[in-house]
Parts: sequence; C-alpha cells; structure tokens
Amino acid sequence: MSQKVIITCAVTGGNVAVLAKHPNIPKTPWQIADAALEAAKAGAAVVHIHVRDPDTGLPSNRFELYEQVVKRLRDASTDVIINLTCGMDGELVLDSVDPIKIGTATTLKNPMGRCLHTVKLQPELSSLDCGTMAFGEQIFVARMSDLRELAKLMREAGVKPELECFDLGHIETAKKLISEHIIEAPPIFQFCLGTPNGAPAVPVALQAMRELLPSAAVWGGFGCGADEMPMVEQLVALGGHVRVGLEDNIYLRRGVLATNAELVNNAVGIIERMGASVATPVEARAILGVEKRG
Repeated sequence: MSQKVIITCAVTGGNVAVLAKHPNIPKTPWQIADAALEAAKAGAAVVHIHVRDPDTGLPSNRFELYEQVVKRLRDASTDVIINLTCGMDGELVLDSVDPIKIGTATTLKNPMGRCLHTVKLQPELSSLDCGTMAFGEQIFVARMSDLRELAKLMREAGVKPELECFDLGHIETAKKLISEHIIEAPPIFQFCLGTPNGAPAVPVALQAMRELLPSAAVWGGFGCGADEMPMVEQLVALGGHVRVGLEDNIYLRRGVLATNAELVNNAVGIIERMGASVATPVEARAILGVEKRG
C-alpha cells in the first residue's frame, strides 16, 4: 500500500500585511467556510481555521465568527476534519522596559480566553503553539503553565491538540507535555518552517526536527512563501504529512495569486507524482486518532 499523506489547508491565517497583497483573501465567515469547502473538494482532509473581522479583514478571535464558520461547514455535511487555531490572543507588546509598560497592542488573554471557541465548538483538532517567540516587537507567550492549561482544556472538551513547533526547543517542550500524560497518544506534531525567528525551511532543519520526535508520533509540516511546495516534497520524502494554504503562501507561482483549492491541487500533484496517495478524511481520522465531531 502506498504512503497515505494527509493534506491540511490553512485557509486564511492572521497576517495583516497580506490584506494589501491579496484582494480575495477570505475575510467573512461565509468566505472562509466556502474556501475551506473548496479546499476539501480539491483533496484537503483537514482545514485549519482562523477568523477575521468581516469589515476590516483584520485578525480576530471572536467566538461568534468561529461559530458561523463551523456551523457552515457542518451544515454542508462535509467529512472534512476541522482544526481551529488556538494561536490567537497570545501576544504581548512592551512599549517600554524601563519602566516596564505593556502596550495597547497587547492581546494576551488567559488560557480559557484563548481557546473558548475550541472548548465550546469541539472540533476534532486545535493548534497548540509550543514555544514563546518574538515576532518583531511582539512576543507570543507560551509559558509551560499556559500550555498545560490549554492542553487540559482541549482534552476535557474532547479536542486533540496539534503541537505546533517552530524550532527544536519547541519539540522538547511538547515532549514534556506528553511525558506528563497531558497529551493523549498518538501525539500530533506540526513543523512550522520558514517563519521569522523560527527554523528555516531547509532539509537539515526538517531532518533534525524529525529525529527529535517521540516514537509513534504523527507528524507533518509546512514551509512559508516560496518554500511551501518544495517543503511538500521534502515532507513526503521523509514520511510526513503536509500543509498548504493562503495562511502560509498567497502565490500559485511568481506574480500569480492563488486560491486555497489551487494550492491543494498543487500538493496533490506532488504527492501523487512521488508515488504516495492523498488520505481521505476517513483515513486521516484513523491516522490522527480522532473521531468525527458535530
């Protein structure tokens, strides 16, 4: 039997700069849900969902927006696996360090505030970012106490965490959660490569991260920008699953803006030309160890 590869489509993300570059980036709950359905039809077994303010397109973490997207997906009777981000409302901005002054751009909330939508809507998966990182002048906060509480809230809601790792140390943090039996088997790892201040999207970094994984881990990853499709090939070659979508890259090729479905179609072509096959949602659930929700 050929290798089964799960394709995740990250539909819109929370990047602000992309709004000026891609006029058709999904913004409203309806647009986000429709883009997710199109990606599923193209071959994505999982859709990774952020939401945006419908009027401005700015990133949002409002419960009612997630609720509308999830309702639309479930009403469509799609079999696609829903993965809601829990990577929002975790940013700390310091206007000054002497004296310490927290900036008004800070979004940082407690763990329940960051994952309320996941607790209430109960998707199959939700992302859990496993490391504190600086993005320019913003600091994404992921203390061990935060991660433990977020993972506990997900587990109590019947939601499986997708362990987002941007660097080698994040894998060690995730393994600590696993050793404490907060994360249920099999653990699901997502390597996030080519982001600012994270591991680069190069083979040596991918190989190093792969070698640090615990046994029986399910894993995949993605590359950002021009690294998106080359990373699909590298991930499949090492036995991993893949993620594509407008959250990570807005171009089909140089100068040509993409849709989510087109990026999924590209990934399908790469996977099949390598002799592997694309996992259906039913097959993906078996691999990930999750049951259909909703």
